[in-house]
Amino acid sequence: MALSWNEIKSRANAFSKHWLDAANEDSQAKPFLLDFFEVFGVTNKRVATFEHAVKKHGGNDGYVDLFWPGILLVEMKSKGKDLSRAYDQAIDYFSGIKERDIPRYVLVCDFQRFQLHDLNSQAVTEFLLKDLYQNVKSFGFIAGYQTQIIKPQDPINVKAAERMGKLHDALKAVGYTGHDLEVYLVRLLFCLFAEDTTIFEKRLFQDYIETKTHADGSDLAHHITSLFYVLNTPNAKRLSNLDESLNAFPYVNGKLFAEPLAPAQFDSKMREALLDLCALDWSVISPAIFGSLFQSIMDTDARRNLGAHYTSEENILKLIKPLFLDALWAEFEKVKSNKNRLLEFHQKLRTLTFFDPACGCGNFLVITYRELRLLELAVLRAGRDSTQQVLDVQSLINVDVDQFYGIEIEEFPAQIAQVALWLTDHQMNMKISEEFGAYFARIPLKATPHILCANALQTDWASVLPAENCSFILGNPPFVGYTQRSPEQKHDFESVFYDLHGSGVLDFVTCWHKKSTDYMQQNKSTKTAFVSTNSITQGEQVGVLWGWMLAQGINIHFAHRTFSWSNEARGKAAVHCVIIGFGLQDVADKTIYEYEDIKGEPHAVKVENINPYLVDAANVILQKTSKPICEVPEIRKGSQPTDGGHLLLTEAEKAVLIKAETLAEKWMRPFIGADEFINCIPRYCLWLGDCPPNELRQMPAVMVRVNAVKAMRLASKKAPTRELAKKPTIFGEIRQPNTNYLLIPSVSSERRPFIPVGFLNKDVIASNLVLVIQDSSLFHFGILTSTMHNAWVRSVCGRLKSDFRYSAGIVYNNFPWPTTEPKNFSAGLRANIHAPLEACAQAVLDARAAHANASLADLYDPLTMPANLLKAHQALDKAVDAAYGYKGANTDAARVAFLFERYQQITSLLPSLAKPKKIRKAK
Repeated sequence: MALSWNEIKSRANAFSKHWLDAANEDSQAKPFLLDFFEVFGVTNKRVATFEHAVKKHGGNDGYVDLFWPGILLVEMKSKGKDLSRAYDQAIDYFSGIKERDIPRYVLVCDFQRFQLHDLNSQAVTEFLLKDLYQNVKSFGFIAGYQTQIIKPQDPINVKAAERMGKLHDALKAVGYTGHDLEVYLVRLLFCLFAEDTTIFEKRLFQDYIETKTHADGSDLAHHITSLFYVLNTPNAKRLSNLDESLNAFPYVNGKLFAEPLAPAQFDSKMREALLDLCALDWSVISPAIFGSLFQSIMDTDARRNLGAHYTSEENILKLIKPLFLDALWAEFEKVKSNKNRLLEFHQKLRTLTFFDPACGCGNFLVITYRELRLLELAVLRAGRDSTQQVLDVQSLINVDVDQFYGIEIEEFPAQIAQVALWLTDHQMNMKISEEFGAYFARIPLKATPHILCANALQTDWASVLPAENCSFILGNPPFVGYTQRSPEQKHDFESVFYDLHGSGVLDFVTCWHKKSTDYMQQNKSTKTAFVSTNSITQGEQVGVLWGWMLAQGINIHFAHRTFSWSNEARGKAAVHCVIIGFGLQDVADKTIYEYEDIKGEPHAVKVENINPYLVDAANVILQKTSKPICEVPEIRKGSQPTDGGHLLLTEAEKAVLIKAETLAEKWMRPFIGADEFINCIPRYCLWLGDCPPNELRQMPAVMVRVNAVKAMRLASKKAPTRELAKKPTIFGEIRQPNTNYLLIPSVSSERRPFIPVGFLNKDVIASNLVLVIQDSSLFHFGILTSTMHNAWVRSVCGRLKSDFRYSAGIVYNNFPWPTTEPKNFSAGLRANIHAPLEACAQAVLDARAAHANASLADLYDPLTMPANLLKAHQALDKAVDAAYGYKGANTDAARVAFLFERYQQITSLLPSLAKPKKIRKAK
């Protein structure tokens, strides 16, 4: 057990007094250093060697006064010698030291002066012998008190992940697989952490491997098996003649080492791989990024199929702070000056429980536990009597890992989650020890996290944690779109949503929203927050999911609007997410976190209400409707060829066909889809509906294409498509306007501030990948290309990956236009709205025309958008805002909140727009 700081300081004073009067010559270096180590309670000579022989730079022999591999190198000099030259000499020894044994610290000393160099931080601590007692904390790494600054983005995390991956692959390659491999690696991870965080003596595990096993690795597996057995055996029950190197390891308990495993087998390369892992400083790796380590050793397919997206600490804090942490800290600030209330608050922390029903490797639980322990540390500080020299922290630490519950479908991450919580517990105990000067550890392990390896969607959550005992549910369930589900996931999904009509459009993540809502019905004080794909707040999913959740009494308490979800793993996928906190009780303080840049930091906005689109507006849900709610032209998709590409032509194919068939040119029309419209790609189609049969037969090359269309349709598995084979000369679905029309691409990049919209001639055939509005005017163009409308699109449309997917039924038909009359009222006089707006709309078209050679993609790229076009849009936005009478903030959230209010005004005067979603009674 480590000494208290008070004891260390007392020993330091005695050491200084003794050596101030002693001889200060090189011959006294060894006894000086032995006494120095005893100051910190270290008497075991195993940790370091004296007069260690090394090859210096250039090949000459050298001798290090003290060498502790990977930790410390000491170079002693006689009193008054130059310490700078001593440091250079110490560094010169590095060329003769194995890379994994390069020390972090270099100490140079002339018996009276100390100079400690931290090679990681580049910090140098220099002091006189008489001042040692004031500087003992600089040598905390000797005593076992070292506090590490954990940096989530530290390159060592990547290095650790890659090295663990290599060992995993090597063991798997020799046939050591499955459950045994997973448990084996988890145990090794614990040992690696343990020897760098004072659970084991420093380098105890590494030295055991280096000194007790053969270089060829042939006996390594046997020694590791013996070690695992010892770690699971109380000291009193160990063999009396047990090898002292093994007996030095502590009893761990916690059942981590209890299960017998099949023996592994190592070779020399695998032994080196394990030693390379030992060489890393695992104390600087946060257990919270164990998930990232796990991700690096899973294969790509497994990772994608599981929908796993691993999380940064910053993103986890985005969820837990508004869910509970901010409120707990605020409560602490109120009670910290009142001892009785502070004691009650401390007792309350012990009663809180946290449940992650898709916990993966435990990232959310680990960070939650760490933050709760930091809050408890603040409580202990506040309650400490200023006259107390030492606090009996062991009796005062209440928060423990048994307050944490999780469900994880895969065994390996479930095991990691449990170990990560234990390791976090130990790290926090070390922080407590350093804070209060008394060593505190929970080894052997007693309390155990409740992590169940099971399918959360097939498990009764109350069997893991009774609902009445649950304080908070949290996590980031799997991100799997409804088209990417595996057969097993489809079965799980149906078992959750069997009673909800229309649920087929929902993402897989919504299963957890449904189950948590059902679970909370048994305890209405429980609060939940999940990270989800932003698609659950967009398009058709809103009506299905949130229509049901609102009907159950759910209220949204806080929400992070769309942001880019980052994680710590190599090859991480870009995901656009939201965080939604909700519960069955309402709360007075509701907060929306806005992102001007989805990769940037949010700013918090206090709001009255948060609706399912994550805006400050009433709980309105847009149902898919076939007609616009306002008196505006109807919108529809363009024509769908269903031709296998045989009626469509590139510019080159058009030229070839005209050369072969001159008559074919008059039956060709420009053909435009979203890509062609935005990127100015010329494309054509054969428009043969009015082509006389005799003329068609005079074009053999065209007839070949018509026959190919017929064959393609006949080969279809769909009966309606086979029926279309009777009319192979025409498109499968024809919806071409008979007048000039306004075109809206069905898909547009999220990067564009405005979805490009434009007028086209009636002879340009619109494909089914665009939407068309016949009988449209500059007024309609102006509204649809405005920031007001684009804010609406960004908030309510569906997505294709991260791109906007414009729809008729949700986006256009529900959009509240700036007219006061709903559709079934008379039009009235609107000239005062139309005239200025149409002038600005024309100015936008004129600004585009000034760049005749630029595509719409060029014009609306935020990096290349011309100044005159941007200025025209800004003027148009002012005119549109004036038409609406809008005077709010220039943010999407404010505009959409305004539009929802207008939507309610309009629809309150209309008949029911759609039948309510049916909810079948549970069987």
